[in-house]
Amino acid sequence: MYAVIRTGGKQYRVAQGDRVKIEKLAGDVGGKVNFDVLLVGGEGEAKVGKPTLAGVTVEGEIVAQGKHKKVIHFRKKKEGWTKKRGHRQPYTEVLITTVRA
Repeated sequence: MYAVIRTGGKQYRVAQGDRVKIEKLAGDVGGKVNFDVLLVGGEGEAKVGKPTLAGVTVEGEIVAQGKHKKVIHFRKKKEGWTKKRGHRQPYTEVLITTVRA
């Protein structure tokens, strides 16, 4: 059984036992989180929410808090002008423990 969840303005297809890196969530390592479920599927047909499904839960456990690899943004113009910026996006790694329909 799989589910489509929404968090951090993005959607993720998850199943029990998956590890997902999502936008940073407040919480400590070992903490529990619940997600909005948009769709549940499995053998045969899928159930689609309008916009979310009532009575369906996806629970996860926070495994790690960290930052992605640095992304460099570099601009240069003819006159010798340059601008260099870097960015590291924070993330939360979550282990999906249960998908209940």
